[in-house]
Amino acid sequence: MKAVTLLSSGIDSPVAIYLMLRKDVEVVPVHFRQDSIKEEKVHELWEVLRRYGKLDELIVVDFAEEHVPVFERLKELKKERWTCVFCKWLMLRRACRIGHEVGASTIITGDSLGQVASQTLDNLLIVSRASDLPVLRPLIGLDKEEIVWIAKEIRTFEISAREEPGCPFTPMYPIVRGSPGEFNKVLEELRRNGNSL
Repeated sequence: MKAVTLLSSGIDSPVAIYLMLRKDVEVVPVHFRQDSIKEEKVHELWEVLRRYGKLDELIVVDFAEEHVPVFERLKELKKERWTCVFCKWLMLRRACRIGHEVGASTIITGDSLGQVASQTLDNLLIVSRASDLPVLRPLIGLDKEEIVWIAKEIRTFEISAREEPGCPFTPMYPIVRGSPGEFNKVLEELRRNGNSL
């Protein structure tokens, strides 16, 4: 089985990749470039993870290409609270397109239920609709302590834990329990205003 996997510089996604590599899944890692510090860490994580199984070359996508115009428009519409949900939705949508290009049968993410705004059950249900490929979440029921323990065991924790810039787009009060109906309304507003969604 081949899977496209989102790979960030954080602790969770490298652990998700490791768990799938252990299952003999061929992993195509995709990173959304936000800054050079995070990208450098991701390349280091890729080097560590490739020891554990069939990890393809890293695909790097420019975060500014799709995300930033949408975030700017959300702000104009006074809907910036939806930024985190749209961020993950856009990532999954792009990962799905890449999946079809490379012949993958699934998408893998490092989501762990309820950890951050985009990972509440309500928001996971919304963002999953961005992909027509099934989305697997190997960390979904793990606590942060369990994820950290695995990260230390596989030697990715020290890389991920290094200081890096925070996300400049995270709103003060992100939507944590989004409704599909409200999301669709915001999506339609964005589409009416020229965003290629």
